[in-house]
Amino acid sequence: MTAAVRDLFERYHAGWEARDPDRIAELHTDDSVFHLHSGQPPARGRAAIREAAAGTFALVPDLAFDLVSLRFGEDFWVVQWKLTGTSAAGAALDVDLADFVLVENGAVKEKHSYVDGVAMQAALAPAEVTS
Repeated sequence: MTAAVRDLFERYHAGWEARDPDRIAELHTDDSVFHLHSGQPPARGRAAIREAAAGTFALVPDLAFDLVSLRFGEDFWVVQWKLTGTSAAGAALDVDLADFVLVENGAVKEKHSYVDGVAMQAALAPAEVTS
C-alpha cells in the first residue's frame, strides 16, 4: 500500500460522502473514465464524470457508503461497499457495490463500479400507483 494512493482514496471517498460532484471530478485525470457497469456507457472526462456523480446523488439524495473491504496496490485500490439510502422514488436502497480504481499521476484514471443490478433496479423503480 502506498501512502499517496491511500491519501487519494481518502480524499476521493470524502467527496462521495459529501455528495460533492465538483470535488469528485477534480480528483480524476482529464481523460479519466468512470463506468458504472449497469448497462449505460462510461462517462469520459471530468465534465461527464461530474454529471454522472450529480445524477447519482439526484437518484439517491441520502446515499451512504458502508465499507466492507478495501485493498491497495501501487497504482490502484479495490473496495467493496454496502450502499444504503432512499431513492428519489421513496424506496429503500440496500445494494452491494465493488469499485476497481486505477490511479495515474496522483489522480483517478479509471473507476469501474460493479453493482448488484437487480437490487439497484428494484430500489430505483418508480412506485406503483394503487387506487
